[in-house]
Amino acid sequence: MVTFIILLNVKSNKVTGIAEELASIPEISEVYSVTGIYDLVAIVRTKTNDDVAELVTNRMGSIKGIKKTDTMLAFKAFSQHDLEAMFSI
Repeated sequence: MVTFIILLNVKSNKVTGIAEELASIPEISEVYSVTGIYDLVAIVRTKTNDDVAELVTNRMGSIKGIKKTDTMLAFKAFSQHDLEAMFSI
């Protein structure tokens, strides 16, 4: 499993709608509205890098109101939770 953090800038009047739309995508496990230079943060877990590329360029790219994304690959998880077991199919 590969984890990505996607930082999003969106139109201010679209934050809630976009967050709800993102949260409905199966590969996106969490969406947060945040303070600072970004509006939303999405946590993405996919099987491959190609899966996240398709998600960002095709599916998220078609959502009206997203102005910009920055995608970060998580190298290592420092967590007490067994994320692999939580997200296994």
